[in-house]
Amino acid sequence: MARTQGSHSEITGPRIHAAAQRLFARHGFAAVSMRQIAADVGLQVGALYNYTPDKQALLFSLLEGHMLDLMTAWEAAAPSSGPLARLEAFVRFHIAFHLARPEAVFIAYMELRNLTEENFAKIGRLRHDYEQRLEQILRDGRAEGRFDIADTKLTTLALIAMLTGVTTWYRDGGRLGPEAVADHYWSMVLKAVSA
Repeated sequence: MARTQGSHSEITGPRIHAAAQRLFARHGFAAVSMRQIAADVGLQVGALYNYTPDKQALLFSLLEGHMLDLMTAWEAAAPSSGPLARLEAFVRFHIAFHLARPEAVFIAYMELRNLTEENFAKIGRLRHDYEQRLEQILRDGRAEGRFDIADTKLTTLALIAMLTGVTTWYRDGGRLGPEAVADHYWSMVLKAVSA
């Protein structure tokens, strides 16, 4: 794709993504036009197409970027210790990562329905890959007799939903800070796996 004369793609590209994320989170994907995104960044709408072919590609890029960032960050943070320590690390990591990115999380869950079938399948595979990391921890814990879990897949899905749900109610400056929230959630997860 040609770059606009005098533009700085390493600056403008991220600004477009940030504007799209903010607008999609605030108004919803369907209600936001490419013209609105361009105006938010200070571009002519035609120039926007030098950075993305269409709104669908922009949404997919946001969702894919979120999932890749999530998995890369977990791989960097994941301890190589036993399943109990790995499970605690996962819980604390997942909450901290998601609380720091409420708009990205909102879009990642609420705008999936607006992806094409092909793009939906790609994001689904990335989400499955991430869930597998938690499920492996649960399998390891069950194999060692540390966790009493009848169905590791179902428990994985329930835990992911519970942990991600923090972003629906948490507000900065509220009664509990992120660390206290993580402490409470870790206590609930311990009970859920009967550790």
